[in-house]
Amino acid sequence: MDKENSSLTKERTKKPSWLKVKLPTGEEFKKVRSLVSEHKLHTICESGNCPNMGECWGAGTATFMILGNVCTRSCGFCAVSTGKPDAPDEFEPARVANSVKLMDVKHAVITSVDRDDLKDGGAEIWAMTVRSIRRKSPGTTLETLIPDFAGNWDNLQKVIDVAPEIVSHNIETVRRLTKAIRVQAKYDRSLELLLRLKQAKMRTKSGLMLGLGETHAEILETMDDLRMVNVDVLTLGQYLQPTPNHQPVDEFINPEKFALYKNLGLEMGFKYVESGPLVRSSYHAEKHMF
Repeated sequence: MDKENSSLTKERTKKPSWLKVKLPTGEEFKKVRSLVSEHKLHTICESGNCPNMGECWGAGTATFMILGNVCTRSCGFCAVSTGKPDAPDEFEPARVANSVKLMDVKHAVITSVDRDDLKDGGAEIWAMTVRSIRRKSPGTTLETLIPDFAGNWDNLQKVIDVAPEIVSHNIETVRRLTKAIRVQAKYDRSLELLLRLKQAKMRTKSGLMLGLGETHAEILETMDDLRMVNVDVLTLGQYLQPTPNHQPVDEFINPEKFALYKNLGLEMGFKYVESGPLVRSSYHAEKHMF
């Protein structure tokens, strides 16, 4: 069977029952949904159709994406468009801060596309966004889910200087699959970024997608690598193919296996481990403040 037909076959594989989610409900969710609609606010929770949207919004957590919606990289797992992005919007930090204020977000997660087209990798917009949210909502805690800034550590320092409560950078997959899945990223560069964050006294977090063809031994090796750079929080979730043109799912990992990895992660020394089929980077993010 050729690669194209194999991919389509995997795409047609029926998802297991444990990947089904209930429709979001609750008064807090309805309130936030109403605000998002009325003020035309932008959250990754909604635009990414996250399965945990109702639970997170109900807990006062929301995720916002900055620096546009076009990425300069072409990762095999991500549905974000690849191409030449627009110039950064200097008014974006204020709009995000207004959104956080309007939604009364208790814990905000900020993420972005990769901006390898910019000399600073978007670091100044990152810093401006954190400062703007702090001015508008001083009681809101912040997690920044950052790119690797192509290994330019002076740009990373701009994020460190505004001191988000948590700084997250996802290693995404095991070493062997990194070149195929993350394309322009580098496994060791991600580890170095996480190490530099920890050396700067940041609370750090990283995540892995499972079901891409990695082995049990490779997962444990990656978890061990993350502990070697003293990552505090680990998230493990099931990879789901966003379109037939993306990397196919190799395996649906059952909840028992995710529970095993959670226990192993805690034994390794991670302070907090979120592990389950529907776990995403910002799932239960407000609990990672410990």
